[in-house]
Amino acid sequence: MSKEIVAMILAGGKGTRLEALTKKVAKPAVSFGGRYRIIDFPLSNCANSGITTVGVLMQYESIVLDQYIGSGEKWGLNGVRALTQTLSPRQTEQGMAWYKGTADAIYENLDFLDSQDPEYVLILSGDHIYGMSYRDMLNKHIEKNADVTICSIGVPLEEASRFGIIIKDDNDRIVEFQEKPAKPRSNFASMGIYIFTYKVLRKLLIDDAKNEKSSHDFGKDILPKMLADKKRLFSYEYKGYWKDVGTIASLHEANMDLIDSPAGSDLSKVINNSLYSEDTNSAPQYIGSNASIKNSIVNQGAVILGSVEHSIISNEVYIEEGATVINSVLLPGAHISTGALVKDAIVNNDAFIGEGVKVTPENGKIELVSGRRME
Repeated sequence: MSKEIVAMILAGGKGTRLEALTKKVAKPAVSFGGRYRIIDFPLSNCANSGITTVGVLMQYESIVLDQYIGSGEKWGLNGVRALTQTLSPRQTEQGMAWYKGTADAIYENLDFLDSQDPEYVLILSGDHIYGMSYRDMLNKHIEKNADVTICSIGVPLEEASRFGIIIKDDNDRIVEFQEKPAKPRSNFASMGIYIFTYKVLRKLLIDDAKNEKSSHDFGKDILPKMLADKKRLFSYEYKGYWKDVGTIASLHEANMDLIDSPAGSDLSKVINNSLYSEDTNSAPQYIGSNASIKNSIVNQGAVILGSVEHSIISNEVYIEEGATVINSVLLPGAHISTGALVKDAIVNNDAFIGEGVKVTPENGKIELVSGRRME
């Protein structure tokens, strides 16, 4: 059956800057906000945009992510008229290899896209925190008769060199694309969200695969080639909340934003109205008679007997009496013992912090705690 649009989520990166959090888990499967996982955001956005066919391209440590996605039921992306398909590198007549780049990942799954026969293809990153309607972006793509529409966001000029930078005219047509330039000429950054007209994309990917000099990347190869060939590239500006949680510090900051975002803000609306996730079916949270909780988010299954302030507490976390947690993120199953102080930290899944242990990083840093910390 021909589809108007199919989404392809790139979810295979190692996420090495998240250190131990991604040692055995793909970055999109990392826990977030007390009860979610990062992949919930793009999948929920697809569901809320009426996009019912989604391919999730996995590679690094894919088992947990594959199990979590399942059939797509959590997001309503399963059934007779919906499909969620996980896609991993596979052995073919040409052999077996990892995806060589973002463009190669889509190229290696052209058979999946051909089977869906879409008019348009939406390409997303699986590791960003945001909420948006892709339908509005698609409408602009169709209105402009674009070959590709790139979602962009304004960033501080001093940070622009970290991103792919878009330079556009007054009609939002892109006239230049700079991939992480040393001296950016604009502060409009690509969010790594693209809508392609499929027949254009398909030919581009086939040609790129034959180019031995290509790095097979959208930002480095595909978009510059399109500009050189005078294709129609347009920008769609996004003005809501967006965070690339690629580091321990940025992941901690995004979690804290959940606490600090006022009711009615962009992030608050995403979390409260349109973000779907797994129900862990945990027991109700338990708050002890001597416990103190201030300005925090506490999920079901947590047992709090100590003190918690400005923190995110996930399911099955246990905080003993006399323990103190401040400005921290405790992932599922973390255990904080009597007399321990945890401040400015992310505590990994099932990590154990012993009696009297102090986790208090200096100079504004955020510390990641994994395993057992006994001193």
